[in-house]
Amino acid sequence: MNCQNPRRNILLLAAAIVFACALLPGGAAGSELFSSNRQPEQAAEKAPVPVFEFHSGFWVNLHHFLYQQARARTSPGGTGAETPVSTEALSAEEKRAWSAALEFYSAGFAERDLLFNGDMVLIKNRLAEMETCADLSGRAARDCASGLRPELIAALEGAAPVYRTHWWPQHDRANRAWIAAVGSLVRQYGARLAQQLAEAYESSWPSDLLHVDVVNYGGPNGAYTTLDPAHITISAADSRNQGPAALEIVFHEASHTLAGAVRDAIARECRQRGKPIPRDLWHALLFYTTGEIVKRALRTPGNAAGTAAAPNYTPYALRNGLYERGWSNYEHALELYWQPYLDGRADFGSAVARLVSAL
Repeated sequence: MNCQNPRRNILLLAAAIVFACALLPGGAAGSELFSSNRQPEQAAEKAPVPVFEFHSGFWVNLHHFLYQQARARTSPGGTGAETPVSTEALSAEEKRAWSAALEFYSAGFAERDLLFNGDMVLIKNRLAEMETCADLSGRAARDCASGLRPELIAALEGAAPVYRTHWWPQHDRANRAWIAAVGSLVRQYGARLAQQLAEAYESSWPSDLLHVDVVNYGGPNGAYTTLDPAHITISAADSRNQGPAALEIVFHEASHTLAGAVRDAIARECRQRGKPIPRDLWHALLFYTTGEIVKRALRTPGNAAGTAAAPNYTPYALRNGLYERGWSNYEHALELYWQPYLDGRADFGSAVARLVSAL
């Protein structure tokens, strides 16, 4: 790599890819559908909603990879995605640097939750902002002084040359291939899905860019979304996120930004009935709703591309057995009382009331 302009080099490795799907009368898509070189500020001004800004960023990928490898060390036998990689090809110096970073992550981060731990959320958000930086301490550019803990900066900067040499090229290629594949689906179905999901959740699609970091490892569930600001992280390597399922996982994660009305309605009905709020009911409803709406979009009669993509698409929750892991009563209730709402045979309030009453 040419070290004369490291900031520019990393820009080339981690350039943002923006997919802007226009909501125009009649559901037609506008002409500004794809851009790989516009700045976020320009996209925000010109692109209609929904807009996903997909990134394959070096620092966010390194952070998640170190977290994954630390968990493989501290929790052997965890999920299939948390398995150690071979370090045989590393030199002695590289092994020392990589081991030091893993020791730091094992001691400080491996047991923390990527979604629910506030420090982990702040770290991920800050590393996303540092995407084009050659370092995190501000040596190369004042704007790249991340403000992260010195120990964390030392761990990441120490591991960076090793990761960049041995794993990043493969991870980045896979990330970009996944982005290209999901991009065609987003361009084709995005406008319709955004409109239908916003209507189903009785919410408004976010007016801001939805930042999506595509990574090799996206946590044990393969993807997660943090809010304030909305920040989606999806694994391109996870087997659950491939093919047409990539479209569903993108819009499921985006649906987390729309879920407030659903959560509030469930809580309100539970309080009125003196019932405890069923754990994860809103999340099961999110999987059910987004899966059903994506399935319908992919099966639209007369849509040749959709028919070719997934003539018999099975929603994510069913395909991966989520209802069998404690949500079986939710699945039955959703089929009985929420499905009529999605079919236009019930209103939002009565559907939520009947759903809560049945549990």
